[in-house]
Amino acid sequence: MADPATVRTDARRHHDPQVRGFASDNYAGAHPEILAALALANGGHQVAYGEDDYTGHLQRVMHSHFGPTAEAFPVFNGTGANVVALQALADRWGAVICAESAHINVDEGGAPERVGGLKLLTVPTPDGKLTPELIDREAYGWDDEHRAMPQVVSITQNTELGTVYTPAEIRAICEHAHERGMKVHLDGARIANAAASLDVPMRTFTNTVGVDVLSFGGTKNGALFGEAVVVLNPDAVRAMKHLRKLSMQLASKMRFVSVQLEALLAKDLWLRNARHANAMAQRLADGVRTVGGVEILHPVQANAVFARLPHEVTERLQKRFRFYFWDEKAGDVRWMCAFDTREDDVDAFVLALKEEMARQ
Repeated sequence: MADPATVRTDARRHHDPQVRGFASDNYAGAHPEILAALALANGGHQVAYGEDDYTGHLQRVMHSHFGPTAEAFPVFNGTGANVVALQALADRWGAVICAESAHINVDEGGAPERVGGLKLLTVPTPDGKLTPELIDREAYGWDDEHRAMPQVVSITQNTELGTVYTPAEIRAICEHAHERGMKVHLDGARIANAAASLDVPMRTFTNTVGVDVLSFGGTKNGALFGEAVVVLNPDAVRAMKHLRKLSMQLASKMRFVSVQLEALLAKDLWLRNARHANAMAQRLADGVRTVGGVEILHPVQANAVFARLPHEVTERLQKRFRFYFWDEKAGDVRWMCAFDTREDDVDAFVLALKEEMARQ
């Protein structure tokens, strides 16, 4: 056993804070204003499990964005938010219609199905966006006991392909789903980026157009950790607090989740961060368009750029900047910008891309 006198107990920095990549907005640290809010909430005792003053005030902040009937249930992470929200909207025998590319289908380890017990009915989409016509590919068989019952439509704003639904498109989905007795869930992991792109309040494409429940994202927009399930239509859900606990998403020291969301939403930090990330993605796309042999695959409407380039170029470029393949066989990659992405980061990346393409 090591002698305690010889063991260093001081914290050390283990990374270079000047290094930034384009792999994910989750790679970014916490915004300084978030860290300041956490320090503000620290000290003394506050009631646990959501009865604290910060969680109480968060409800009033959410009302300012989503109306007086909105109720926020802070959770640890985005997968937890989605699983809790979908369980609250569906019966044990229910199914969820979603895009084939949806995060709940591709990137949540089967949690909606294995933890939530919900069948996902996926629909291929060219741009990550569902439409009433695409929904109808799976919206049938409600009286067929041999088939999971379609009860929820889940959409992502902005989508996993970086595209953004207009308020009119979401209204059409909500009206179509409600006419068929289904409810609508919106995965808003990057909802701030969508609002910044559309230049409208978040309510314009959520409760105003008929969304029943929202998974509100904070981590990708400057929070240290924490998201929230926001119930927009109280009549659409049941037993939310019990499902949150059952799904292991009830934080004992919830004030430290709530104060982060309050810091984002009480003023305009959420919008400043999202606008900056979006602007950096546009700068990146503009630079990439000047590089011959590189194809941008989808409209750049938020903070993501999807592109196709030679496999060998990607592998060399990944040694200089961190980013991921999206479809390695096709040569598709994804470049993400965050609230702390700098113009110099973008310009250096574009220069490196030009250099690697010139080697081909």
